[in-house]
Amino acid sequence: MKKLLSIVVLCLFLYGCEKDDICTPETPTTPRLIIEFYSIVNTSVPKEVANLEIKGEGASSVINFNLVSKIELPLKTNEDVTSYNFTINSTSETPVFNVDKIEINYTRKDIYISRACGFKTYFSLNLLNPIIQTNPADDSVLWIKNIEIIKNNIENEEDVHVKMYF
Repeated sequence: MKKLLSIVVLCLFLYGCEKDDICTPETPTTPRLIIEFYSIVNTSVPKEVANLEIKGEGASSVINFNLVSKIELPLKTNEDVTSYNFTINSTSETPVFNVDKIEINYTRKDIYISRACGFKTYFSLNLLNPIIQTNPADDSVLWIKNIEIIKNNIENEEDVHVKMYF
């Protein structure tokens, strides 16, 4: 009887076990916004940005880029707006830096991946006001001269979503 009870308990124990569910690094996660910079003079030519500093609103740290024409920025998965300050010539020895505030407006859709990986979020830029550009210094000089939406739906990091001209 003890033997039968031990076998039943063992079977119940093994039946209750789950297979290991591992989230591999290849599993697609929440995509970032891909921004590519272009020359305002020749709009078909990508242009590198020198000494670009990007700080998220409310963030304590900054992201620095130098001599890049394409960047990736995360969007908030718990809000429908993400704001960044884009500072050009941020490490310049002279006070020639310029800050543009970029507010990105979107809707979110959470997609279930698996138990181990959880959810990822897809974003759709708002059609009426997808990006609002302001100048936090209240001067009349915006260094980003034009912003063009290339793809409204942000579902992967292979496509450019926004082009900025300066």
